[in-house]
Amino acid sequence: MYGRAEDLLRLAVRLQGSADGVSIADIEEMFGVGRRTAERMRDAVARLFGGLDIRPADDRRIRWALPAGRLTLLAPTAEELAQLHAAATLMWRENREAAAATLDGIAHKLRAVLGASAMRRVEPDLEALIEAEGLAARPGPRLRIDGAMLAALRSAILKCRKIHIRYRARGSGAVSRQKICPYGFLYGNRPYLVAFSLNPRVLDYRTYRLSGIVEIEESEEPFTRDPNFSLDAFARRSFGVFQEEPFDVVWRFKPEAAADAREWLFHPDQTTEDQPDGSLIVRFRAGGAREMCWHLYTWGDAVEILNVPDRPTTS
Repeated sequence: MYGRAEDLLRLAVRLQGSADGVSIADIEEMFGVGRRTAERMRDAVARLFGGLDIRPADDRRIRWALPAGRLTLLAPTAEELAQLHAAATLMWRENREAAAATLDGIAHKLRAVLGASAMRRVEPDLEALIEAEGLAARPGPRLRIDGAMLAALRSAILKCRKIHIRYRARGSGAVSRQKICPYGFLYGNRPYLVAFSLNPRVLDYRTYRLSGIVEIEESEEPFTRDPNFSLDAFARRSFGVFQEEPFDVVWRFKPEAAADAREWLFHPDQTTEDQPDGSLIVRFRAGGAREMCWHLYTWGDAVEILNVPDRPTTS
């Protein structure tokens, strides 16, 4: 009985969420039922939610859709809208202005779908939840990133176009012209572009500070993305964004700091070992020794490094 009710609700969601509508064949495939059962399910949804609209199709199949607004139980809650607002605020802080603007746009669309009367009921809880998140007024420095430059980079990434950039080195301040294949972004304390360098002496993936890109020029020359390259795997090689050869990391947190350390995810692939004396050992493999040192400094003498790379860092 409950399974049948769940199937009807899933079908109603599909009927309202599909732009092209849903055919009887779609229902058969979705639920693994025969034609007669599929027709009965369609008719049941029509009775429960006040009828269905017929959508035109090019394949001569009749398709139905549930008009917008019929599934009021799917209306976003104050908690969901507050989390969307929090996500947009975090994106603004991380200099991801395009992502923040997109999230704000989604929030406004959801408010429009809810309608004025529903929003009047939700607003008091929404304002309280947003204030409780503590995100509305948290000052702090952030890098200024040119929005037009970000848009140009995203365009090149989507089109798989090689680009020329003028890039300012962080240490010397010298500006060089480089030809690269842009792949994606890494966001941390500083946002970075991940790209394949076409410099004959490099021919490898590199990270480029977005704040260091002085100028960008998109070419008409396409490149083929390496299907074996994973931005996620590339990021996992490093503790932060500095890329260097990964090494085995072993940290021991003293008993008085072990509880706090357990609340941290230092690396996606980490393992932890509780010790008899109450201390905690954390192990993972990654590069980025400099950023590890920056982070460990915040722990003071509560952490001990049990292994040290036998070579100087190249970060």
